[in-house]
Amino acid sequence: MNISVKILAPVNPTEIQGKVEKAIMNFFPVELKLQGSEIQELSGDGDLESLRTLHLRLREERILDTARKIFLNGINGDTTRFRLNKQVACIGKLNFPPGEESLGSIHVEISAENIRDLLKVIDWLVPETIDGKPVEEIDL
Repeated sequence: MNISVKILAPVNPTEIQGKVEKAIMNFFPVELKLQGSEIQELSGDGDLESLRTLHLRLREERILDTARKIFLNGINGDTTRFRLNKQVACIGKLNFPPGEESLGSIHVEISAENIRDLLKVIDWLVPETIDGKPVEEIDL
């Protein structure tokens, strides 16, 4: 299964680059590059392995239902997109803001070769639940 993950987060002049890096690395162990001129952005690319920390943290924080709804609503073709709150991610917690935040969010894009593979990744990351407990855990 060929999965690609792209992460992008602005680094505003009022922010410390290391804190934005930490916010991303708390969930996505990817190599980050700084790009841009006026407003700089940290970006990184990963694969299925770079989603394993997120997989674990979604269970620890018990937010599978919320995350599943967000991931499914973010589907466009064979890609899903969602945002994470940068400031909350810096302390190692997950929060999905309803819109773009004033300091910018962490933008995450997960793509697959086809919709079937994408839905399988989503089922692995955020399975359906009953009373907050996964109905079935699959391995990838």
